[in-house]
Amino acid sequence: MTEHPSLQPYVDAWTHSVEAISELVQPLVEGEWNRATAVPGWSVRDVVSHVIGLECELLGDPRPIHTLPRDLYHVTDETSRRMEVQVDVRRHHTGAEMTGELEYTVIRRSRQLRNEKRGPEATLRHPLGHEVTMRDLLRERAFDVWAHEQDLRRALGTPGNLDAPGAHVARDVFIAALPAVVAERASAPANSAVVFDVSGPVEFMRTVRVDKEGRATVNGSPSLGPAVTFALDWETYVRLACGRVRPQAVADRVKVEGDQRLAEAILAHFAVTA
Repeated sequence: MTEHPSLQPYVDAWTHSVEAISELVQPLVEGEWNRATAVPGWSVRDVVSHVIGLECELLGDPRPIHTLPRDLYHVTDETSRRMEVQVDVRRHHTGAEMTGELEYTVIRRSRQLRNEKRGPEATLRHPLGHEVTMRDLLRERAFDVWAHEQDLRRALGTPGNLDAPGAHVARDVFIAALPAVVAERASAPANSAVVFDVSGPVEFMRTVRVDKEGRATVNGSPSLGPAVTFALDWETYVRLACGRVRPQAVADRVKVEGDQRLAEAILAHFAVTA
């Protein structure tokens, strides 16, 4: 247990997902490590490498000194370049090396989290270089490992844990992003409302309201005559919000009522993570 109870749900969610990843990859044969995932340019091995690499940096391990190949099409900016180093340096590791390093990293990181004394508002340096609070970092890690667990499950054909603790952290992250998606990115008109009705293992209904100044808020109250209503299942919502699928590819799983042009703009800007 951490010393601060408000942080424990994020630690528990992270633990649940990272242990699920470890169980998923433990029995893989070498060929399965090379299966493509929905993360551009990343295989199963690469996703696991990413998880290992970030946790190692949070443990204070030095970043690898490594020069990336120039032909990685999915590396497009400084952030993706920084993320890719931890991935590319492990591309020739065997399955046994990967599972061994993952297990050791999880043990070390779990011990660090159990002994963590810093509070929710304490600031620390994120692996990408910016300052972040302990609460935001642990929320991000819980969300990230759950999202990547789902990437691995889809690649390996082993669905599950769509309602795990990490899924509920992800839901909150997605909902918090909705005002920016609707008002800022999709430019929804003033005095309009957009409803999201999500079904499945994690279900919710939220309304984004844009006021006369163009500012947006989100809550659970229904709206009379919304500009757009989206009805979709939780897994499709996750794939769209994580940028793992194009809206056109799942059009049959997203029911849209109302302003089609605004709906298309919202779906075009729906991804809140890479």
